[in-house]
Amino acid sequence: MSDLIIIDSSVAIKWVVPEIGSKEALALRLKYDLCAPELIIPEIANILWKKFQRGELSAAEAGLAAELLANSGISYASMRGLLEKATDFALALGHPAYDCVYLAAALEANCPFVTADARLIRKPQQQQFAAVKCYDLLAMPAL
Repeated sequence: MSDLIIIDSSVAIKWVVPEIGSKEALALRLKYDLCAPELIIPEIANILWKKFQRGELSAAEAGLAAELLANSGISYASMRGLLEKATDFALALGHPAYDCVYLAAALEANCPFVTADARLIRKPQQQQFAAVKCYDLLAMPAL
């Protein structure tokens, strides 16, 4: 296994918006090569928009956060070829397909998936999905 890890927007956003888990997310960024399906781009834009709408970020702060994340060094994986497996995961887990794209990407890349989404992290453990190694950002062992 390489030092490549698939992450989702719940991890990446913590690099630019102080939240619980920001310290762990920054440490992960320094230690591993991080990759995400291209889906992370609109997901992060939506998170920043929501934070602006709720008054948690100013327009300038949201713009700066977007710029920092765009230049963060994440490598982007094409979502082409992930449709079938993401659909399989979504149907089997009863979980939104958007999140299951990340599971499919980790399976495709044969590397771990790290998320701060507590609802998602519990799902693969409920089923027989041993091929995908999923880790909670806040409880991640040394890989």
